[in-house]
Amino acid sequence: MFAANVYVERRSRLKEQVQSGLILFLGNEESPMNYPDNQYSFRQDSSFLYYFGLDFPSLAAIIDVDRDKEVIFGDDLTIDDIIWTGPQPALSERCQEAGVRESASLDKLQVTLKRAVQQGSEIHFLPQYRAENVLKIERLLGTHPTVVQDYVSESLIRAVVVQRSLKRREEIEQIEAALDVSYEMQTMAMKMSRPGMLEMEVAGAMEGIAISSGCRLAFPTIFSIRGEILHNHYYGNVMKQGDIAINDSGAETSLGYASDISRTIPVSGKFSERQKEIYTIVLSAQERAIEAIKPGVEFRNVHRLACEVLASGLKEIGLMKGDIKEAVNAGAHTLFFQCGLGHMLGLDVHDMEGLGEDYVGYTDTIRRNPEFGWRSLRLGRALEAGFVVTVEPGVYFIPELINKWKAEKKHSQYINYDMVKKYEDFGGLRIEDDVLVTANGHRVLGKKIPKTIDEVEDISSR
Repeated sequence: MFAANVYVERRSRLKEQVQSGLILFLGNEESPMNYPDNQYSFRQDSSFLYYFGLDFPSLAAIIDVDRDKEVIFGDDLTIDDIIWTGPQPALSERCQEAGVRESASLDKLQVTLKRAVQQGSEIHFLPQYRAENVLKIERLLGTHPTVVQDYVSESLIRAVVVQRSLKRREEIEQIEAALDVSYEMQTMAMKMSRPGMLEMEVAGAMEGIAISSGCRLAFPTIFSIRGEILHNHYYGNVMKQGDIAINDSGAETSLGYASDISRTIPVSGKFSERQKEIYTIVLSAQERAIEAIKPGVEFRNVHRLACEVLASGLKEIGLMKGDIKEAVNAGAHTLFFQCGLGHMLGLDVHDMEGLGEDYVGYTDTIRRNPEFGWRSLRLGRALEAGFVVTVEPGVYFIPELINKWKAEKKHSQYINYDMVKKYEDFGGLRIEDDVLVTANGHRVLGKKIPKTIDEVEDISSR
């Protein structure tokens, strides 16, 4: 945990934002894999972690804004529990670590909420992404599960997003600690990948690095020679001479902060000339996008810049044609770049996505473009000092999409389909870094992970 004053300050700022009512935070429960005693690794709710820091199951907390009162609800272990878990500090002791003076047993929560409702207090809670917590809301507040999300507090969402978007020093240190582990994961994968190996051998070794470093994976690793499948979690392919493998992976620290890094690796140690062409285009787009990051710049415009650089490069090698700005405006580039340039990063790898992407990445005046490709951009709003964002352009040759568009003659004034056909077996290529928006510009976080063609080939050939 951070120092208690960190959580006290966070809750104080939240009370100032919400102004009145009672704020309810539900922690997460253990989640069984296939029977009750065989459980997934526990992961606490990120907003509960942010405001209270307590990383164990079966907790709830309230912040009574009007009465300036905070209570954490939970039950101390019984002797039957201790047999399996060993002795643990009392809840009252743990609450002190979060700067909370008052604790109570879980059975007191419903009574407290009922009294608040009777006194006319508004109950604020965030969107719920776990079914068991939806059912808790039903039991605590008498709200039918099918309409629980209708009663989510928009004012609380907005207040939490404002706070969690701006990363403080201690949070940046945690993200960089996760990036230290990413450095080891990525460089090991570059050295280890060889023709004849299974993808799972590399993916498993990377997970071992995360665990042995006191971390866990921030998300299921994407390590695949089928890089055109954007979220490919299959590791059963045999890597062959001439293949490239996308490595999109991240670590999560013991305090819950994530890293998210992508590199593309030549399995045989050297890129082919065709692979170098596409790699150079993607790297140029990423570098130009990172250079553009500073406070006040709308990220959707950084995304557009990256798209134009990608499209210009693809035109130079004959895959696109015509006026590039017009092509991007028309969406022709989305045949090759179907996703967004990046997203917020923090306690969640897609930070705060569970609160609603449009609250996190957009505003009342900067709204999501609903068109194909553009609608996958999770972040469009103006950047602020303290944001941490990913920058991850890519080029992907998806045969099914190519064939569909070619049959429809879609954007044929901008796409050279005869040339594109020759790249159907290329796969995909992505390069990603994590970037802090500073007061005057930006800083790429973490140790420098090999990224240029020469750097990647040098370490991959060892």
